[in-house]
Amino acid sequence: MNSSSMSSIILIVLMIAFMYFFMIRPQQKQRREHQSMMSSLKKGDHVITIGRLHGDVYELDKQNNTVTLDCEGIYLKFDLGAIMRVVPASQETSQAAADKKPAEKSAASSETDSADDQASSSAESAASEQAADSAEASEK
Repeated sequence: MNSSSMSSIILIVLMIAFMYFFMIRPQQKQRREHQSMMSSLKKGDHVITIGRLHGDVYELDKQNNTVTLDCEGIYLKFDLGAIMRVVPASQETSQAAADKKPAEKSAASSETDSADDQASSSAESAASEQAADSAEASEK
């Protein structure tokens, strides 16, 4: 064998090694993680589908590889492969808390707005009473 054929063989081997370490191996690792996540799936878990639909697992049928999700009272049946990820409970509670904070802020701001409205209306009524009193006094 001459050196050019040896270098081309080495180049092909390096390309195969590159493809294995940067393409095949990470996919295998990701598939194993997804498989372990699917095997630990249970009723009540909050999941996200590949279509970005959020829901809670209502029923799990491992024989038919299907899962029924409760999406705010609407029950949808999906193939297990449609589950993209399971949202951990700690992340779910922090999301729920974050969702409640804007609602609490808007409720607090509406209470503040209503208090401001009441204060301004009472100030307006006081000013109108004062104007009426001064108008009566000027007429006398």
